[in-house]
Amino acid sequence: MGLEKGLVQVYTGDAKGKTTAAFGLALRACGHGLKVLIVQFMKTPDYGEHKAFRRLLPEVEVKTFGRKGFIHREGARREDYEQARAALAYAREAVLSGRIDILILDEINNALYFGLLAEDEVLTFLKERPPQVEVILTGRNAPAGIVAAADLVTEMRQIKHPYEKGIKARKGIEY
Repeated sequence: MGLEKGLVQVYTGDAKGKTTAAFGLALRACGHGLKVLIVQFMKTPDYGEHKAFRRLLPEVEVKTFGRKGFIHREGARREDYEQARAALAYAREAVLSGRIDILILDEINNALYFGLLAEDEVLTFLKERPPQVEVILTGRNAPAGIVAAADLVTEMRQIKHPYEKGIKARKGIEY
């Protein structure tokens, strides 16, 4: 089946909903028989969405690249750089193989912000992808070059958040 023309979408901003929006698109695409790959940067398979796709939509491949724990921008470890490079290499192989129609690069904007990947490297990847592959990049702090290269950019803006009242991230809601 496939797409005639794939676009580049960016979901960014300081509010919740970026990954959720991308996964909603994956659900819709899957319903139309499109092949979806989700490559998660800076995450482990512990997140609820990973488990849900495995149970509900096993035809959607979800591949995680990251270590347990938080990464600090100034304190990234060698492993963090290696995981980010491995994630992009995996995505590149999948895209060039022709086996997917939709590629979601979840939290890649954060990987760029943290300096785990070079912006030029990602821009080159986007230019080299087959023209029928749709690519969605999620995460806060999307670099200007990524925004400029995109066909669609959505910014999630936080107006109010339960963190402000001291409510911590909740299993099944935030992760």
